[in-house]
Amino acid sequence: MATTTDGQDDSDTEAEHVTALDNARRQLERAESLVDVDDGIIERLKHPTKVQRVAVPLKRDDGTVEVYTGYRSQHDDVRGPYKGGLRYHPDVTEDECVGLSMWMTWKCAVMDLPFGGGKGGIVVDPKDLSTGEKERLTRRFAEELRDFVGPKKDIPAPDMGTDAQTMAWFMDAYSMQEGETTPGVVTGKPPVIGGSYGREESPGRSVAIIAREAIDHYDMDIEDTTVAVQGFGSVGANAARLLDDYGATVVAVSDVNGAIYDADGLDTHDVPTHEEEPEAVLKYDAPETLSNEELLELDVDVLIPAAIGDVITADNAADIRADLVVEGANGPTTFAADEMLEERGVEVIPDILANAGGVTVSYFEWLQDINRRAWSLERVYDELETAMLEAWDNVSETKADLDVTWRDAAYVVGITRIAEAKESRGLWP
Repeated sequence: MATTTDGQDDSDTEAEHVTALDNARRQLERAESLVDVDDGIIERLKHPTKVQRVAVPLKRDDGTVEVYTGYRSQHDDVRGPYKGGLRYHPDVTEDECVGLSMWMTWKCAVMDLPFGGGKGGIVVDPKDLSTGEKERLTRRFAEELRDFVGPKKDIPAPDMGTDAQTMAWFMDAYSMQEGETTPGVVTGKPPVIGGSYGREESPGRSVAIIAREAIDHYDMDIEDTTVAVQGFGSVGANAARLLDDYGATVVAVSDVNGAIYDADGLDTHDVPTHEEEPEAVLKYDAPETLSNEELLELDVDVLIPAAIGDVITADNAADIRADLVVEGANGPTTFAADEMLEERGVEVIPDILANAGGVTVSYFEWLQDINRRAWSLERVYDELETAMLEAWDNVSETKADLDVTWRDAAYVVGITRIAEAKESRGLWP
């Protein structure tokens, strides 16, 4: 049973308040005993290099002015520029940005990309903004962060509540102030202005690739494998549809309003994604509807939480009936729940491996922007497949060698690479 430092049962405190930062630090501390790394390096990795907090004023369509709070956490850049998404969500906090930026550091290292971790966002409900308001807010946010971002400093990307258009506005605002077009300041842009083909679907695509490899690893026949996906946005929908194409039976998918279920399998290509028709999953004709909580507890072979963080907690971990959990969202499983699933023999493939296709194709986009030469969609898919399989092999070999969980193995791979870079560069006096 996990406990806090004062000995209190962690499952009691978790329901009160566990941040992404709490989870990220606990996972780091757990992995510390598995790697031969200087204690000073681990201590440095518990803290971000910088956290920017900015005020972002917005003139609303009705002429009133509101001021929103924005953040940008820059965790570590020993291997390259900070890299990570910008989210617009009412629950954005500094601690969340720091925790997510830490996960980005590990994710980039697991994929062996020349980036460190960053994350940011604005405390705002994007549904409350008109298109014009969202554009003005984004351009002002870009100006507030201008001194801290850049193709060689920190490279934002889309996240919850933002998209390719948001990145286009951000890039344009930055470029106008710099006096030159700088497509490499962000990734996830439309291809017409330097974005990469395949970027939007890449996190979900990597989830499906890793799920396929895990299914094979455990000697399961994908044709006989049932899958439930929480969240039918860009990650969940692309994962579900590709797994469907691979031959798996996707029996349930959901959006914020609830889930649909068909024991014989859904036609995932026919169910509208959030991008195709927002919040339309429940409108689809299916035999049964469920709550998001009930979807998580379905008796399926593979569960993919691909919506938001902290959905598998100490409160429901005992009710998870899937044999395999593949994390599509960032941080969907809390630290305490992770330990409970481990005790029950439920295998969890971590987000820092499974959904790393997003940052991997962002790297491809960054390379295309630097070289001013676009890649075909086929090349992007081929390069992504190769990168994901290489990362899978590294993590699975480490898991077998050390006899640890998938999350621990991924952390060992990532932290070892970061530590080697820090030891090579040394500590500035």
